[in-house]
Amino acid sequence: MSIQLIAIDIDGTLVTPDGLVSPKVAQTLAIAKSKQIKVVLCTGRPLPGVLPLLDELGLQEEGDHAITYNGALVQQTSDGKILAHHTMDHAAFLEVENMSRKLGLHSHAVNDGGIYTTNKDISYYSIRESFLTTIPLKYRAAEEMDKEMLISKMMFIDDPALIENSLPQIPAAFKEKYTLLRSEPFFLEVLNKAASKGQALRDLATSFQIPREQVMAIGDNGNDLDMIQYAGIGVAMGNASPAVKEISDYVTDTNVHDGVATAIEKFAF
Repeated sequence: MSIQLIAIDIDGTLVTPDGLVSPKVAQTLAIAKSKQIKVVLCTGRPLPGVLPLLDELGLQEEGDHAITYNGALVQQTSDGKILAHHTMDHAAFLEVENMSRKLGLHSHAVNDGGIYTTNKDISYYSIRESFLTTIPLKYRAAEEMDKEMLISKMMFIDDPALIENSLPQIPAAFKEKYTLLRSEPFFLEVLNKAASKGQALRDLATSFQIPREQVMAIGDNGNDLDMIQYAGIGVAMGNASPAVKEISDYVTDTNVHDGVATAIEKFAF
């Protein structure tokens, strides 16, 4: 069966380590669109951090969609219309923030309005995330957070060794209540249980009436696992983690060597 939808992670997959889309990859995506194949960027970033890429790749036309916040938000890119948004409320914010303190980890909460950290000693990784996504970074004591604010995701952020050592300390009940994703060695993301890239991709494909056999997904890290498992063709980047490579149908080239273009040419054209 021919590929009708291609879901592509951004960081470590679509873009080079410098954050750029290579001419070869851009050209391949343009050809895919000309063949009426839906190209959907699937990322942990918020939508404002994706807009420059959507504009560059011509993915803001009618019928185009993006999956952001690791699957918490699915929306049309032409007008911002929301198809699904699985948020976290104030009670969830307090529970996750308290867990971060128990684990001895920095944390922050994210929505389109900002990155909110309760840590006076603001983490380097919060600053990095703010720069990468072009979302303002704001310090708020827990009691100062707007109780009506809806949060798209929260993140434990710290040195990779600290994150790794904290994993066995997280209670099973907490893991059952939320979606936990290791999107980078220094990030452990916490989302609404209904949110993940795989669940969002399934819902989007269903809305298009595209069977999973005609869906291709490309990624490199732990937050891409269920997306790659859902797709009829699951592709790991050459620079992907061992866990992603293990469950993928195909391992392509790295993001330095146009791996996205190689995979699309092989399976979609």
